[in-house]
Amino acid sequence: MRRLLLALAHVLCCGTATAAERPNVLVFIVDDMGWQDTSVPFHHDASGQPVVSALNRLYRTPHMERLAAQGMKFTRAYAHPVCTPSRISLMTGKNAARHRVTNWTNPAGTENGDNDVPHLRSPDGWGMKGISPDERPLPAVMKQSGYRTIHCGKAHFGSRGAFGQYPQAIGFDVNIAGNEIGHPASYFSRQDFGKGANHVTGLEKWHGTDGFLTDILTRELGDALTTVVEDRQQPFFAYMAHYAVHSPFMEDPRFAAGYPDLPPARRAYATLIEGMDRSLGDILAKLESLGVAEQTMVIFLSDNGGDAPIPNDKDAPVVSGNAPLRGKKGMRYEGGIRVPMIAAWAKPGPGNPFPIRPASHTDDLVAIADVFPTVASLAAIPGVAPWDGHDLTPYLKGDAAYHRPQSLVTHYPHGHNNDHFSILHDGPWKLIRNRADDSTELYNLAEDISESRNLATEHPERAKAMAEDLERRLDGYGALRSKVVGKAGP
Repeated sequence: MRRLLLALAHVLCCGTATAAERPNVLVFIVDDMGWQDTSVPFHHDASGQPVVSALNRLYRTPHMERLAAQGMKFTRAYAHPVCTPSRISLMTGKNAARHRVTNWTNPAGTENGDNDVPHLRSPDGWGMKGISPDERPLPAVMKQSGYRTIHCGKAHFGSRGAFGQYPQAIGFDVNIAGNEIGHPASYFSRQDFGKGANHVTGLEKWHGTDGFLTDILTRELGDALTTVVEDRQQPFFAYMAHYAVHSPFMEDPRFAAGYPDLPPARRAYATLIEGMDRSLGDILAKLESLGVAEQTMVIFLSDNGGDAPIPNDKDAPVVSGNAPLRGKKGMRYEGGIRVPMIAAWAKPGPGNPFPIRPASHTDDLVAIADVFPTVASLAAIPGVAPWDGHDLTPYLKGDAAYHRPQSLVTHYPHGHNNDHFSILHDGPWKLIRNRADDSTELYNLAEDISESRNLATEHPERAKAMAEDLERRLDGYGALRSKVVGKAGP
């Protein structure tokens, strides 16, 4: 009754048009979730039919299935190959080459690139301490426009003592368990979420209880949503950033019985995925119970390619844990950068500000930096600099004539799973420049999604033109290149 009276008061005060123009937004981001780490198939054949993989049949994500059934899948969504750059691109709308946080940041704010390439190092001046205080981040923009901003889970925007250590610095009113760490020391509350540099803070009231981090974060966000809906009566921007499914691969006991035939690490990973999906379902149910589901846009995605504990040769990447994609997190191949993405109203109905065609999908290339302008557009916030992201709401509104520019630069001047590379996607074509040995790879993803045939020698003119375009675009971003410290070769 209280919610009904408050809702009526809000309508009388503000009018229904304002509510329709300013929906709530929930960004639900999963850590290290691969393109195929779900029962929802993101691979479609040439006729537009979904291709169900062995991984799709393995994992159980019914709430992702529900979200996809009532909204739109983006089958070619891209993020950076590692987490912090992706998260800052989401928050700024900038390509990582422009904001210069091109590698994951560690809690100490020190250099963390591998030195596997003797003559190359990370560039001087890259943002190893995280997001710059000069940025105008999405939560700050939303807050200034009258939204209540809520952060829950993994932040990883900046190192200890730096500007971005805590989410409040970038505009979040509420911070639940977010700090400088990139993964939890433990998922178990009975272990106080672990010790040391990767201890999860802010959940002390749960210490010593028999809980699991994924579920606890869900409960905490549910309480925060209840407060903003019932007490504050203002639209909200909620950012649910799960620590799952990042290592350490700890078994969520709620779901372990469902995977009896998997070895321990893979069973744990599968339970982390199912637990993440249960969280999605619980939050959708909470929004419905609060009476705001029809006015809440949900954007679901991952921060980089999958990192499943399935063998994947670092030196000669093969199709494995992200099949049919090649490679995994930190790699230059599609398995390292292509991510699952869905957008839908939390509940379809007459209260939706606009309808989204159920079970729709687009194969157009989109990127994590697109979240910023898309959310700003949903919130009807004027005067937001577009930077490198593009508004995706025309897709959601069914504008068949609209196509985001079908190109994307990915720049990684560091050592990790793959070392020192830059990528240009241009329609179906993908060019990789490997800085370590000055080699080029060229793939036609429409014909070879697994990147099994390097076409650089068969199409030298295309490879040359794309390589030149890549360098021009990097210059335009002010990108920092890998630092040369010696000579290549013997």
